Amino acid sequence: MSAAAADVAAARLPPPGLAGLDPAWSRLVTVAGPDGVAHSWHVLDSDAGPSSGSSDATAETRVTLLCVHGNPTWSYLWRRLLAAAPPGVRVVAVDQLGMGFSERLAAPRPFAQRIDDLGALTDALGVHGPVVTVAHDWGGPISLGWAVRHRDQLAGIVLTNTAVDQPAGTPAPALIRIVRSRGLLELLCVRTSAFVDGTLVLAHPQLPGAVRRAFRAPYGDAARRRAIGDFVRDIPLDLGHASWSDLVRLQADLATVADVPTLVLWGGLDPVFTDVHLADLRRRLPRAQVHRFATAGHLVVEDADVTTPVLDWVGDLGPPAEAPPTAPPAGMADTRARRPLWSGLEQASEEAPDQVAVVELGGDGPPRSRTFAELDADVLDLAAGLVAWGVAPGDRVALLVPPGIDLVTAVYACWRAAATVVVADAGLGPRGIGRALRSADPAHLIGIPRALAAARALRWPGRAILAGARRNGAHRLLGAASTLDELRRSGAGCPPPPAPGPEDDAAVLFTSGATGPAKGVVYRHRQLEAQRDALAAAYAIGPSDRLVAAFAPFALYGPALGIPSVVPDMDVTAPGTLTATALADAVSAVDATLVFASPAALVNVVATGSELDGGQRQALGGVRVLLSAGAPVPASLLRRATALVPGAEAHTPYGMTEALPVADITLAAIEAAGPGNGVCVGRPLPGVQVAVSPLDDLGAAVGALTSDAGTTGEICVAAAHVKDRYDKLWATERTSSRDPGWHHTGDVGHLDDHGRLWVEGRLAHIITTAGGVVTPVGIELRVQQLDGVALAAAVGVGPAGTQQVVLVVATDPPASRPGAASPTLTAAVRTAAALAGGPDVAAVLVRPALPVDLRHASKVDRADVAAWATQVLAGGRAGRR
Repeated sequence: MSAAAADVAAARLPPPGLAGLDPAWSRLVTVAGPDGVAHSWHVLDSDAGPSSGSSDATAETRVTLLCVHGNPTWSYLWRRLLAAAPPGVRVVAVDQLGMGFSERLAAPRPFAQRIDDLGALTDALGVHGPVVTVAHDWGGPISLGWAVRHRDQLAGIVLTNTAVDQPAGTPAPALIRIVRSRGLLELLCVRTSAFVDGTLVLAHPQLPGAVRRAFRAPYGDAARRRAIGDFVRDIPLDLGHASWSDLVRLQADLATVADVPTLVLWGGLDPVFTDVHLADLRRRLPRAQVHRFATAGHLVVEDADVTTPVLDWVGDLGPPAEAPPTAPPAGMADTRARRPLWSGLEQASEEAPDQVAVVELGGDGPPRSRTFAELDADVLDLAAGLVAWGVAPGDRVALLVPPGIDLVTAVYACWRAAATVVVADAGLGPRGIGRALRSADPAHLIGIPRALAAARALRWPGRAILAGARRNGAHRLLGAASTLDELRRSGAGCPPPPAPGPEDDAAVLFTSGATGPAKGVVYRHRQLEAQRDALAAAYAIGPSDRLVAAFAPFALYGPALGIPSVVPDMDVTAPGTLTATALADAVSAVDATLVFASPAALVNVVATGSELDGGQRQALGGVRVLLSAGAPVPASLLRRATALVPGAEAHTPYGMTEALPVADITLAAIEAAGPGNGVCVGRPLPGVQVAVSPLDDLGAAVGALTSDAGTTGEICVAAAHVKDRYDKLWATERTSSRDPGWHHTGDVGHLDDHGRLWVEGRLAHIITTAGGVVTPVGIELRVQQLDGVALAAAVGVGPAGTQQVVLVVATDPPASRPGAASPTLTAAVRTAAALAGGPDVAAVLVRPALPVDLRHASKVDRADVAAWATQVLAGGRAGRR
């Protein structure tokens, strides 16, 4: 059936009972278009004024959100935004002509005409500004066209998964190409509901049935789906398309709104609009602030909470609020004389050129090493080679290389070339690494063969460089355009590239992903320099020290500190694979004085200590500082570990990817502090300030920052070495930095009368009972003192505010089957939990093991445990989720 033969039907109201849709929002509006022909529209409007659209209806409106859907959705997409609109914010969500419940047309409506239509509608509705446009999918270009033409009314732009161009060198989305193919478009888009159904399938997670039915409601037959096919036909994929010139004109016109505040909310799993399109939008709208939802897809408005960030962002556009209650901490200005990150390496290469800088253990061959002079020369040569190859200042370079010589050389060469390194821990696994890289969107990727093979198969971004030597052209099979060795040789003898400045980005480091998708944390050079100096001061690190880094990221600190370093022979993705003999061999390789290992690594070191021979025990005797962090470290574990390194003082630094170090405590100080509600992590280090934001009854950190003893709240940190920002996570960054100069860590704890910090858990893991807030760590530590308990997790089950405390324990030996604990164990756990005024425990469950994070193998995933406990207590199967 041709478009001309399609039935013309006037706009109508949606049927009653659609999930989440308030009938009071619906309005039918007849509008005369620019061509003089009147058409009837269906609009959702949060404004309660008269339907005439007179200006009186918006007299009290501070800002109007003009929401435009794409294909094949309708204004229902914006229902949550309408429901949450605060006073002074009007939300107008339109059904484009031919779509939703607006008028069905006799002819297609091309791109430029739809922009005209939208302008005529807003005039009729009395929308005269200030306006924030909000759009999704093909509604993006249409709303941007309106924005360009109404620049004087425009207060802001919000975009969700959309595009205004198909960047050169990238094919059009496969799904669009398939649907546009001859013979399929009419079948998939019009004669059947396949295109509608296929779009809904893209949701993550699957949409509830009632929501799917609501999205399908306007498109019940072919006549009502006609515009869906017209929309797909109107996507200009080539120069010969009728709308191509109009889209190109819009691309040029975006320069007129490039200075307008813009928020981009992006679903990272979208197969239609990918991160290539996101990068293109950021280039055209340089003021854009981005929040990328790693686990959301094309229907990001459904997959994630976009309502909260939109309204928060719109609120920030308003008149300046009163001065924040907490000013930036006094005395926190960074007054250090600047020493670049590579200055320690340069100094060591001059003062001790023949001293070993990096030792590489493990693998099939003998140990490899580089002296400081060799390493410094390699860094300069590789930096010059990278620049000549095309690595530009500010380019992101992802590093998928295990700890060792290649990784150290690549990191420092990238810094010396003013590039930004992207470091995603191998412990994230292929899926987690892929998410991290797609989020960071590096221009270049340096990896070992296995990593490059995965990158090619999984289409990770970045121009590939093979770490190591070229082997019979194998790098080309992996998609690598060059190798580190080739680039290093090509840069030999070239002058060093211009150095980066202190404000230039130095690194994007990813968190462990223990409480959700790993977050990218951006550091500038000055912040990493401050971190290096804080570590050196905290542990009196000098030229005579040598480091064993059994926690892989710390292997990179050696050259910055100007000291030798080595990673033990272990699987860096599994800390528990470190043995006592491997640790001793690493210590012997550099005569180490410093050892950093995660608690999980120390557990196995202690367990295999009997395998040490006399020489290995003697080598361990030279260690003066033993550091362990990443999760609570029991004093009993530190005592057993120090028995193997009798000359060492045991420390547990407290910090996180966003701020390290924050505080520090020795084993002796842990024992002196005694038991308490949480883990004592010591006093803040010099140059670090700590405060807490008190909690309300539902566990939200809403109070003004305080350092009062005994007040439990979210731990907040200020220091010169705190991260600069989260990468493409605008909403997360806004929350974490809401007090100027402070980082809200997401950890919960309190300061005691001696100024010591106690960590009680994570903000996300607080239990909100009818009697008040309960934090988990103190309870867990008391329960873990019981015989037969290896690990414990205290979680909340039930609605917020009336949750019940449930203890889930991993037993030693492991329980044969998960489920309810024995009466004897239940009684013991309840007694232990109730000590020191602890809460009543509703139930005690057992599992053979508890889920922990991959990086440290120590942090319990309490969210997973809580979901499992809820399932079991509701009568579900006790098998692992």
